[in-house]
Amino acid sequence: MAINYGLSEQQIEIRNIMREFALERVAPARQELDEKEEFPHALLQELGGMDMMGLYIPAEYEGFGGGSLDFCIGIEELSRICIGVSVSYAANALGSYPILLFGSDEQKKKYMPAIAKGKKYAAFGLTEANAGSDAGGIQTTAVLKGDKYILNGTKQWITNGGEADTYTIIAMTDKNKGARGASAFIVEKGMPGFSFGKKEKKLGIRASATRELVFQDCEVPKENLLSREGMGFIVAMKTLDTSRPGIGAQGVGLAQGALDEAVNYARTREQFGKPIIANQGLQWLLADMATKTEAARALLYAAARTIDSGEKDVSKVSAMCKLFSTDVAMEVTTDAVQVLGGYGYMREYPVEKMMRDAKILQIYEGTNQIQRGVIGAALIKEYASQKK
Repeated sequence: MAINYGLSEQQIEIRNIMREFALERVAPARQELDEKEEFPHALLQELGGMDMMGLYIPAEYEGFGGGSLDFCIGIEELSRICIGVSVSYAANALGSYPILLFGSDEQKKKYMPAIAKGKKYAAFGLTEANAGSDAGGIQTTAVLKGDKYILNGTKQWITNGGEADTYTIIAMTDKNKGARGASAFIVEKGMPGFSFGKKEKKLGIRASATRELVFQDCEVPKENLLSREGMGFIVAMKTLDTSRPGIGAQGVGLAQGALDEAVNYARTREQFGKPIIANQGLQWLLADMATKTEAARALLYAAARTIDSGEKDVSKVSAMCKLFSTDVAMEVTTDAVQVLGGYGYMREYPVEKMMRDAKILQIYEGTNQIQRGVIGAALIKEYASQKK
């Protein structure tokens, strides 16, 4: 019997819709998408037609109007089948959150409706060769000249890079101020001076597109500045606080998918005249996999509900959710390969792909070592305030 998480009728409906879509449309395509490293345009277009691309976007901007939990439920169901598809889907929110959180009403009305309907994709540009978690090390610059900002620099490892139409980019408007000199901009595909590097070849999530973003005297209209100059670091951190449960949802979904495959295999594979699931040692392994997956789901839903409650400081719970869920995903997918033995190592079985896909979850949107640093810093702050 499944745990009752008190989901609303709407959330149960989202789960059912996305689960059916994942099983009927994503599952038959995942192996070919992975092998061909093909971006899942057709699947995302279908989700757009189902009003699922704008699940997290307010209704006033033509979105579904769901909250963080609604969106995480959708990501979780896609991730049970294919992380390459789910990250291509979820990265749109990463690119959109800066506009939703800090954009003007005019900016939201201009960019959100097309993203909500799946007519355009979004991406987020923070990471550089020498600046990932260290926002103060960003080298991309933005200089105001007349009514335009001129951007120069390169962003690295950008999910949806080249496929997206709308990019939120963090660039330095005043290098002398360090992180406080960063600003955020909305950059459109096709703007003069904006181009892309090669599509990266990756260990996992091969269906997703990862490219460099190259800015060479890129002209960005002044009105595309998000909030005001110097707010880039805050925009980036608040965006990641909001989006990290989505990575947790990928971890939970992936772990659940791997557990499903492992249990189904163990029930049908016979050795010494009986299904291997009859062996107590294997039962214990599966029990640990199931328990950790459910614990990760409980933390994910709690984190998403905390964000939906309007709580302002969600850095710690968001980091905990991302950290725990993705570590669980790596462990469970590795164990699933072990359960299947030699078959688990073969490409014809999905757990091989699941284990490859799992690793990136511990890396992108802040490595899990960075998450531990965020949690530790929050604990220091909390306990210091209690002593006053």
